[in-house]
Amino acid sequence: MTDAAAIVAIDQGTTSTRALRLEADGRAHVVHAVEHAQSYPRPGWVEHDPEELIRNIRACLEAAAANPADPGVAAIAIANQGESCLAWDAETKEALSQVIVWQDDRTHADVARLKAEGAEAEVLARAGLPLDSYFSASKLAWLLRTLPQARELLERGRLRLGTTDAFFLDRLTGRAATDVTTASRTSLLDIERGAWDPTLCRLFGVPMEALPPVVPTTGDFGAVEVAGRAVPVLAGVVDQQAALHGHGCRARGDAKITFGTGAFALMVTGTEPLRAPDLGLLPTIAWKKGTAPADYAVDGAVYSAAAAVNWARGLGLFRTYDQINGFEHAPAIDRGLAFVPALSGLACPHWSRGARGTWLGLGLDSGAADMMQALLEGVALRAAEVVAAMETLSPIAGAVSIDGGLAANPYFRQFLADTLGREVTIPAGGELTGLGAAQLAAEAAGLPIAHGTAAECIAPRADGAAWRARFAEAIALSRRWADTLPEEETDR
Repeated sequence: MTDAAAIVAIDQGTTSTRALRLEADGRAHVVHAVEHAQSYPRPGWVEHDPEELIRNIRACLEAAAANPADPGVAAIAIANQGESCLAWDAETKEALSQVIVWQDDRTHADVARLKAEGAEAEVLARAGLPLDSYFSASKLAWLLRTLPQARELLERGRLRLGTTDAFFLDRLTGRAATDVTTASRTSLLDIERGAWDPTLCRLFGVPMEALPPVVPTTGDFGAVEVAGRAVPVLAGVVDQQAALHGHGCRARGDAKITFGTGAFALMVTGTEPLRAPDLGLLPTIAWKKGTAPADYAVDGAVYSAAAAVNWARGLGLFRTYDQINGFEHAPAIDRGLAFVPALSGLACPHWSRGARGTWLGLGLDSGAADMMQALLEGVALRAAEVVAAMETLSPIAGAVSIDGGLAANPYFRQFLADTLGREVTIPAGGELTGLGAAQLAAEAAGLPIAHGTAAECIAPRADGAAWRARFAEAIALSRRWADTLPEEETDR
């Protein structure tokens, strides 16, 4: 990069908003971070306040340019939560709803109805995604159906329905748009053409005219006023694809797992989408840089990773994170104790929203440490299920790169390497989502990019095959238990 200015990336995530600066000398560092409230108004509902998110983004941008000696910010990149969405007024830019977060399951019954009507094959063929309330389409339809003001604005040609990135851009730059990576997570995008699909929009009941335009990952997204100066936004990208880029994954077979609120594994697959619905893997667009062809990836999700750890902390199973960095006893699963982290259901490769979190093998001698050991192992074993599905589709090239809070836990990352049976690398810095978004904006600005290198490599020290087999039994029991619950308990 030149010595003229830095790139600022806004990482607007599920629990916080962060500003990362990629400096002219290649250093990347977080300059501001602020958490936002999580709202759970009903069972299965998860919401954010869109005004709070906008305030936090503005605060992060101002903090990133607060130094009077700063030579300036050359460009901005925005990474977003992905499937989280809302409705707003295209003219006033005022939000009509709370943000419905990707974890939200309020449309479970709507999705079940569509499945019963035989719609899943159409969605898989066009969007490459299974029918699931995780994705945005059913949420957007729910907003239109339940908000009288949304229907009124639709009749007047003023309704906007979309993911949070389009709302942020509309408020910050006056130009609503969503990039192809985010659009590929809605169930409304034709995965081959990279454009909204009229058939899918009709199927879900989402008016295509209310959706924002779909644009490449890098390009002109408008400008934001920062410290009295208009700064161009040159990249918009969904968070997991930003992290994939930040990990340095570029070639087919390069894979990463981000252990955040959930665990999200992505592997680069090239310029054609690979479909594997039988494996529970999702084709997705990795990025589209300007006019170049899109690069694709496959995606496998674990709904609860750090969310499960924080839930257990709230129950009082531990107080400080250093308490779960290591354990006195052999792996819990070797001792017959297992935890299935299906606190929001199971994603890849099972796609069972009805499954529930399950501890198996508890006895009078089981303590809080044993339960936490099993919980960490359960998250690692779920990630191993996703990686095994990817390996069936296409070989993974070498080590798996990981990031997120759990990547800092010594017990977890060693157990993960053992479970995967392959090396795990942890890149330096740790802020891979912001770094990847900043790199994309730097490329769009024509600035040279400094790529990071792996700071640490964890080699496997045990054979995890027996663990994976025993965990498969735990998964089956968790799913069978869900099948015995009354209908109203699973269709929240």
